[in-house]
Order: sequence, then structure tokens, then C-alpha cells
Amino acid sequence: GSWEETFKTHTDSKPHGPSSVGLDFSLPGFEHVYGIPEHADSLRLHPTEGGDPYRLYNLDVFQYEVFTPMALYGSVPLLLAHRPRQTLGIFWLNAAETWVDIGSNTAGKTLFGKLLDYMQGGGETPQTEVRWMSESGIIDVFLLLGPQPSDVLGQYGSLTGTQALPPLFSLGYHQSRWNYQDEADVEAVEKGFEEHELPLDVLWLDIEHADGKRYFTWDPAKFPRPRQLLEHLAARKRRMVSIVDPHIKVDGGYRVHAELRARGLYVKTKDGHDYEGWCAPGAPPGSSAYPDFTNPEMREWWASMFAFDQYEGSTESLFTWNDMNEPSVFSGPEVTMHKDAVHYGGWEHRDIHNLYGLYVHMATAEGQIRRSGGRLRPFVLSRAFFAGSQRYGAVWTGDNTADWDHLKISIPMCLSFGLAGLAFCGADIGGFFQNPGPELQVRWYQAGAFQPFFRAHAHLDTARREPWLLPPEHLPPVRAALRRRYALLPLWYSAFYRCHRSGTPVMR
Repeated sequence: GSWEETFKTHTDSKPHGPSSVGLDFSLPGFEHVYGIPEHADSLRLHPTEGGDPYRLYNLDVFQYEVFTPMALYGSVPLLLAHRPRQTLGIFWLNAAETWVDIGSNTAGKTLFGKLLDYMQGGGETPQTEVRWMSESGIIDVFLLLGPQPSDVLGQYGSLTGTQALPPLFSLGYHQSRWNYQDEADVEAVEKGFEEHELPLDVLWLDIEHADGKRYFTWDPAKFPRPRQLLEHLAARKRRMVSIVDPHIKVDGGYRVHAELRARGLYVKTKDGHDYEGWCAPGAPPGSSAYPDFTNPEMREWWASMFAFDQYEGSTESLFTWNDMNEPSVFSGPEVTMHKDAVHYGGWEHRDIHNLYGLYVHMATAEGQIRRSGGRLRPFVLSRAFFAGSQRYGAVWTGDNTADWDHLKISIPMCLSFGLAGLAFCGADIGGFFQNPGPELQVRWYQAGAFQPFFRAHAHLDTARREPWLLPPEHLPPVRAALRRRYALLPLWYSAFYRCHRSGTPVMR
């Protein structure tokens, strides 16, 4: 495995040979450690001896499991250790695949056993061992010395930036599914919220709204008058979000693809050709190519595409969702890009993998700021993230499932995001996959109303689940949860302002 690595049918070359870095930290007196999102696990990190370490490697995971250290959509290599009167942080600044092994000399001891040790005057001082291992890169590590949790978060914010202050509308309720079918469907859903006296701020469109799944376009049959639709919603103080993903359909007649290819702005294979793979727009028999967002020229071009004369049919009330930006490659190893793909400046993908989604998020937010001349704040939701993504907008917990465990895990997941600076976080209300029962759907609304990002979303194959489709006795508690959220908007907005200024999490 020194000069190449094989995963199932895929082989990645290692032109520079094996390269990895690691460092061990001993934390005397500390028994509890937190952070390193994203994992569908408890807030407190578990010792990993005898099992897999926590993995940080941004992946498109289909129907992820809960209570495991497996890698998910985003990565922040920030770990916090906490005990009474002292908190510290370790920020391991490395965007390659990273593993975090946690050991503890108190693992396996019961509370009674610890108490007995204390009463007998024996027992050792609690100590946690943390081992960081990254596939490539250099050792670049910051120790954040607190002593209070708020101090650690402020120190981390001074390094990576704090949460961008969101526009007020984005703290309201968002209604989404894959996919609202056409303009009439969107208008009927919006009217349904009005008729049932349910508050709503934002309606979302997934990939089917575009012309042949070509981003920055509209399906001429389903959405022939997008500007009029957006103006209709804006007149009722509502906005829309459309999806714009970073994989571009390989189609000679598609302006976006033709321009990126002509400018040489795609990620390259190790042989110097444009890297292609299957993803949502180009699923078999077609292909997608992947813009190289590590290239400043590419980010500049992407930002320019959100101008009203470039993104035809868009208005100031249209905002953006960046999905599949791990990057997701259905035909690639672990559903992502080959590690020996080559980016701007000759960097291998293995070196910068976890940064890709952050750069997509960055360029999209810049495009929204630029289109209004800096007058309006952007709203961009991203699935993949890295340290610093909080400067560009919101994140969510990805493709969850309609079951009670996924509702339960959304709370520690969002708390963990907040500890790592990503304060604008939520989980798909009701679960993305499968169909929730009425009680689960109601309980998810009640929990989701107290998470910073509040959006219902569902898979293409699920039953429609707008709130008024619930049995009649279940609608009033959903209405009450929505109205409670809106009654508390001044509190949410103030909490986001404090977070923007000091790094203090909104959900805590």
C-alpha cells in the first residue's frame, strides 16, 4: 500500500509515497471530551479503544447509522476537554482524512467504582489520551487554553471566524421536499399554510426544478415563470431557496459546462484530464464534472453566476442550497472523489478533501452578497463543511431517517456543531428517508422548533407531509410549535447576534 491504495474496484496512486502525520496528547485531570463533528453520536465522545476511532472525512452517506464514530458529511477537527473550573481545546488544522483515537484510564469504571476509589483514597487521577492521525499534510495545531468554555469558543472564533449573522427570515420556518412539482404545486403549498393559519417564511426547490438537472436554470414546462413566482412570494413576505450543487452536467449545449471546460476550471485526474463521475445531474448514462473551488478564479466565476443577468429568473428573494458538496461522486471510492485527483496549484485531493465543501459555500455566499452590492445578507445552506464554514451560513445533519433514534440524535449532533462554531444547525423535520408516524412528526416539529435551523424536508419517494395532511387532532400541536418558534424570534435573533460577536453557541 505504499505507492497505491485499492478500495473495492478503485485504485488511488500515491505519487509521493506514503505520508502521514500524527500527534498524541495527554490530558491529566480530564475525563470528558467533546467536539470533532460530524458524528451521529452522543455529545460526550466515547473512548475508542477496541473499536474504530472517530473519523473526519466528508462523505455522502446514504441512510447513516446512529451511535457510531463513522464519518459523515462534514468535519471540524476541534476537540474540547472540560472539567470543573477548566476547559481547553485542541484545533488540529488539517483537511486530509483524519482519525481521532480517544483513550481513558476511567473507561469501564462505574460511578460506584469511582466513588469507592475516592472514599478509600486510592485510584488514579482521571486522564484522557487523544491521538490525532492525518493521511497527509503538516502538524499545525492550536491549543486553546480557556479557562472557561466561552473563552475557548472565543479563541477558536478568533482563529476561524464566528457564525455569520443570518437574515431574520431564515430563522423562521422552512418547508421543503424533493421535489415540489411545478409552479402550481408551490402556490398550492403556500396557500395551504395561509388557509391553515400556519406561519411560513421559506419554500424550497430541489433538483427537479432545473432544466434537465442543469444548475442555474429552470425547467421550462414546470417553472416557466420563475420571476413571477418569486415576486408573488415576496409580495407575501416569503422567500424561496433553490438547489445549486457543485457537480456540472457534461453536456456540450449547457453554457455552464462549456465555459468551465473552456477556462480549464474543473478538477483534473492524475493524467491531466477533467475529472468526471456520476452524480445527480449526470447519473448513468451521463457524467458530471467537478469545478475546482480551490482555484480563486473558479470561486470568482461561481460568485458571478448569481448575478441577476446570469442566473435568469432569479431575484433578491431567491437564496441557495449547496448539497452533495463533500464532493459526492456516485461512481467514486466511498461515493467521493479519488484521492489522486489534482487541484489548482498541483495539490492532490487527498490533501484538501475536507475543504471542498467550505470553498463551495464561500463562493456561493460571496455571489449572493455581490448581487445586492453588499446591501443584503446571504442565506446559504451547505451539507459539507470544515472549520470556518460558519462564516458563510447554515448547515444541517444530512439525510436522516424518520425514526425516533434520529430525532433523539439530532440534539447532541446540533450541540456538537455549536461547540465547533457551527451555530446555525438543524435536522430535517420528520426525517428525510421513510415516512414518520403522526406522533413522531408532531414530536419532531416540537423539538425542531428549538433548533437554530428549522426546516421540514423529505425524500422523493416519501408520502407528502405538509402539516395539514396530519390527522386533524395532530395539527393543533404542530401549529402551536410553529407559533412558539415565531413568538421567540427576537430571542433567537439576539442569541445569533451574541454568537456572531463572541462565538457563544445559540443552542446550548
